[in-house]
Amino acid sequence: MNMTMNPNKALWEKGDFTQIAQTMRQSGEALVAQLGITNDLNVLDLGCGDGTTAIPVAERGARVLGVDIARNLVEAGNRRASAQGLTNCTFQEGDATDLHELKEASFDLVISIFGAMFAPKPVEVAKEMVRVTRPGGRIVMGNWIPGDPTLVAQLLRISSAYTPPPPEGFISPMLWGVESHVIERFEQAGVVRENISFLRDTFTFNAPYSPSEFVNQFKNYYGPTMNAFEAAERNGKARELQQDLNALFESQNTSSDQYSTSIAATFLRVTVIR
Repeated sequence: MNMTMNPNKALWEKGDFTQIAQTMRQSGEALVAQLGITNDLNVLDLGCGDGTTAIPVAERGARVLGVDIARNLVEAGNRRASAQGLTNCTFQEGDATDLHELKEASFDLVISIFGAMFAPKPVEVAKEMVRVTRPGGRIVMGNWIPGDPTLVAQLLRISSAYTPPPPEGFISPMLWGVESHVIERFEQAGVVRENISFLRDTFTFNAPYSPSEFVNQFKNYYGPTMNAFEAAERNGKARELQQDLNALFESQNTSSDQYSTSIAATFLRVTVIR
């Protein structure tokens, strides 16, 4: 496979995000519980990973298609759905910037929780999400917030300090966490401002091991952190990066058990009515 073809595909196939996703299951289920899922809905989960939100949606009876750019995560999602006997949930490869294989107005609900925000060409992403949503349907995004003091924004901030500057024309995924940018993108996709709403929400990472071991999970399995460590290694700064991340995870951990980690991260929940 030509890995230079799509750097985003290479990034998310690089590690094994299922290892991180296992710490996000409870919050994925809690979020889905708030979305009013009924068994007559057609749902698209975009940038679905291995199904942290897609599978709880399917368990509530909706028909779910999960789309992700990473083949390994699509395969993992299909294995999870199959193991749970969920015939109403399938996963396939696809690119959030170009969903040409999906018909317009074919979904009642489009979900993207920390997924489509990482795709390039954000205006194209907004247009594609709107295109495949039926009139009157909903789009729900969960996006990390730039500069937020909680875990993920700080993890990405620290990592970026050790990596080379992004290529010219790069648009930070974190801008999906800024309301004015979200409004502008969906307006360009034909949505009126009154149909776009926001709230701050929390996703909690729960892991059955220590904060420093949790850092190692990101170091070994999460593409952006893997890249940061590779760059830090080349500059003789890997130990420094490890110390920075250990300090971050320790300071944010609220578990009183030294062998477990619980860290809450704030995100922007976006709801768009088509």
